[in-house]
Amino acid sequence: MSRSGYSYDVDGWQLIRWRGAVASAIRGKRGQAFLHEMLAALDALPAKRLIDGDLERDGEVCAIGAVGRARGLDMTDIDPYDRETVAAKFGLPHALVCEVAFVNDDDGWRHDTPEARYSRVREWVAGQLKKPAEAGKEKDDGNKE
Repeated sequence: MSRSGYSYDVDGWQLIRWRGAVASAIRGKRGQAFLHEMLAALDALPAKRLIDGDLERDGEVCAIGAVGRARGLDMTDIDPYDRETVAAKFGLPHALVCEVAFVNDDDGWRHDTPEARYSRVREWVAGQLKKPAEAGKEKDDGNKE
């Protein structure tokens, strides 16, 4: 089983609701702040490499682990497969933790090199960030003056 918890057994409304939760988590204020923090943490890594399956192992990190390292978090006692605990420790929505774990671990070629994983994940993170014009838009409440 992967850290994301994703499965091929999900379809229909369950899948639609889940993808909606992921989209909401990514575009929300907390999600956007975390993704900005993650991009900075990825860029700050001395070696542009990411591991899979763990937050931290042998001095290397996954995408979420890069943020933990930048925050100075002790991640030794965090089970990377316990998505609820990871979400709580990082102050994130559960859906965002699952999605980032999927992108980091499962969304590439089966045998990604750590360097290829880094490039793929960094590109994904940068692509999820709202553009300045999008970030400043307020929701239209329908009132016209």
